[in-house]
Amino acid sequence: MALKITNECINCGACEPECPNKAIYEGGKEWKLSEGTSLKGIIKFKSLIDADKFQVPKSKKVYFIVTEKCTECIGFNNEPQCASVCPVDCCILDNIESKEELLKKKKMLHNEK
Repeated sequence: MALKITNECINCGACEPECPNKAIYEGGKEWKLSEGTSLKGIIKFKSLIDADKFQVPKSKKVYFIVTEKCTECIGFNNEPQCASVCPVDCCILDNIESKEELLKKKKMLHNEK
């Protein structure tokens, strides 16, 4: 599963530096797949995304998690670090992905075999 940040977010920013995939961004900030990953060029997710091109923010008001980059910290930590440091518990599960899918995504994001 990937996580999302709810509108209860108080914009404290505690979650952002904890993400090993750089999947968390401040509200209103553009993001790239290539930031914090090994991705370059055109990448196929549900659609084709240019990893080096800035994307539209997924939220204008509160911090947000880029689903394509979220691995729930699988392969890095035992639990999602954003959820463990959030003072208002607004980092919650969103999209259902198996542990195997999350590990596969981690390997793809960081060019691991």
